[in-house]
Amino acid sequence: MTPTGPAGRAAAVPGPSGPVLSVRDLSVRFAAAGREVEVVRGVSFDVHANEVLGIVGESGSGKSVTSLAVTGLLPETARVRGSIRLAGVEVTEAGPEALRLMRGRDVGMVFQDPNTSLNPVFTTGRQVVEGQVALGRLERARAAARSVELLGEVDIPDPGQRVGQYPHQFSGGMRQRVVIAMAMAGQPQLIIADEPTTALDVTVQAQVLSVLAQRQRETGAAVILITHDLGVIAEVAHRVAVMYGGRIVETGPVQDIFSRPAHPYTVGLLRSMPRLDGRSTRLIPIAGQPPSPSAWPEGCAFQPRCTLAGDDARCRSQAPSLAPAGPAQWTACHQAAEVSRWVQATDSADTGPGGRAIGPTAASDPSSPSVPVVRAAADPAQSVQGRVPAQPRATEVATRAGALLQVEGLQVHFPVKTGVLRRVTGAVRAVDGVSFELHAGQTLGLVGESGCGKTTTGRAIIGLVPATGGRVVFDGQDLSTLTPLQRRQSRRHMQYVFQDPYASLNPIRTVADILAEPLHIHGLYEDFGGDRWVRELLDMVGLSASMSGRFPKEFSGGQRQRIGIARALALKPRLLILDEPVAALDVSIQAQIVNLLQDLQRELGLAYLFIAHDLSVVRHISDRVAVMYLGRIVEEGAKRTLYEEPSHPYTQSLLSAVPIPDPSLRGQRRRIILQGDLPNPARPPAGCHFHPRCPQVEPVCRTQVPPVRWLHGGATRGVCHRVGADVPSALAVEEVA
Repeated sequence: MTPTGPAGRAAAVPGPSGPVLSVRDLSVRFAAAGREVEVVRGVSFDVHANEVLGIVGESGSGKSVTSLAVTGLLPETARVRGSIRLAGVEVTEAGPEALRLMRGRDVGMVFQDPNTSLNPVFTTGRQVVEGQVALGRLERARAAARSVELLGEVDIPDPGQRVGQYPHQFSGGMRQRVVIAMAMAGQPQLIIADEPTTALDVTVQAQVLSVLAQRQRETGAAVILITHDLGVIAEVAHRVAVMYGGRIVETGPVQDIFSRPAHPYTVGLLRSMPRLDGRSTRLIPIAGQPPSPSAWPEGCAFQPRCTLAGDDARCRSQAPSLAPAGPAQWTACHQAAEVSRWVQATDSADTGPGGRAIGPTAASDPSSPSVPVVRAAADPAQSVQGRVPAQPRATEVATRAGALLQVEGLQVHFPVKTGVLRRVTGAVRAVDGVSFELHAGQTLGLVGESGCGKTTTGRAIIGLVPATGGRVVFDGQDLSTLTPLQRRQSRRHMQYVFQDPYASLNPIRTVADILAEPLHIHGLYEDFGGDRWVRELLDMVGLSASMSGRFPKEFSGGQRQRIGIARALALKPRLLILDEPVAALDVSIQAQIVNLLQDLQRELGLAYLFIAHDLSVVRHISDRVAVMYLGRIVEEGAKRTLYEEPSHPYTQSLLSAVPIPDPSLRGQRRRIILQGDLPNPARPPAGCHFHPRCPQVEPVCRTQVPPVRWLHGGATRGVCHRVGADVPSALAVEEVA
């Protein structure tokens, strides 16, 4: 994908075959409210064999619509203009039969949710080769054997048995690998992977990316990888296209984009990311929200959010075209020279090799006129100081008394019932003896793969799920001994923020009613100031009080999450349990929420139990970190110690799988291989629960439950027979693709 002029045209790499995919001036319009809305505006690029093109950008930038246009999967109501040539076929002019043949022969699609690609009533073996059989490219007599081959190629264990199983019998990561096998079945020239790892755990993500990269290398296919995770792009892509407002605003080799970004939007994306290898300084988010396709700004679409635009009339009136920013790098920005000057000025002070910190860090002055930034000062939640009304700091009492929250041997077991009489024949040990402490003003990060018991632990603490055993002591009170009325009163000081803000907000109530509801339930509406307190809550989370009459559907995802946080703060709690609060948000909006949470904690002395699977975010916000596996905490310690000197093999594998947004590290990092999937919590393995997947397993691990061992002067505890041992040199590792 190499633009050759301001229009963003792409030239074919010299060679006999030329590009596999060539897109020219692509425009996609949809009918909305009696008029046409242009979602993709003049996109042009090429992709060649053996090339991985990464397309990044916030939600609504046009990434997925572009990929659907390439495959001819847009609805009939879409109006497509421009040219899309795939393997010699002009997609925009092809009929239904030609498109069907093209999709089975020349292009494979991997969607974000594998469940949308797999039919639950057919076996996976049948579905993997179904398209090739239908097109006459595979004889039915060979279909079963070919299914086994394809599942084996994507590392599905025991493929001969698995071909006869159904999608619900596979884990999420295995289902995604089945979809990859399906996409690669016809050995297509182009693979389009649209957010293929977004919903996966970091270890499963690493497995899927490894399989995708391996199959791409073996077949020489061209790949378009669409994602919002810049770390993934840095590890697997050769070239990058950054989309904003329906256009490509910057493109070039991955190393150039990450080390020398030439567009302020690209800089903003990089600076919004918490990093596993960076300093835990304040994130610098991009101000505001991405524009709606129904109301694109005049001129440059990024102008309303860009500090560099200033009073330049060109930014407000003229849409910039792609222009050279380097030997193979192009950017669409009227202020490109200023961005380049800024990057050059800050490289020596802040970045170092690989662009570890783009632009000034929190230690420098973001308001300095000589160092323009992407509106760090415009973060609406930059500081809540002066906007939080005076209130009793109840957390001070807890601080003096010790831990605000003590969890001791917490157990949550769900009965397994079988037979006609539904007799209890076993139990799912979702949480199996979890213990930790949390002090006021501190954050404990709780991490682990899906199914390890993180969310169940949080819900059991607050009482949304009944505990089977153990104790939860909050502010000196054992919650299990309280009467229903006392438990309800205690919940006022413990609040929960859910992952999906839209699902947790009543769609038929206004924001003002949603925020006032907990106050009415506890009879505190008038005592807390009524409508004045509701307005102050909105101001506290960076929203205007004028929005109080709106409904949840009228807000963006980030704004809805702010409303959820405001509702949790309505009763002036001491503890917030945050369950994946930023998992569904774009990186720039994620940075705004993370900054908001840190500001609120600093000003109000809140304690956070921060549940997440993103170890980079957890590192940025937490004071201590606990790692869960199959219902148990296997390691807990101070953030710095746990991340720099992980003791448990599971912690080591999690950290090794986290993508780092630095292309210069590609091939240098080594990943610990975990075999298999998380065991069934209804039938946990004997001895150490981790031993079936552990690369350091010893005979004792299979029979004896490991003891708790304290390391680093008691600052870290690990549950492992080998805890603290060095990783042996013979440990199975693989190069990061």
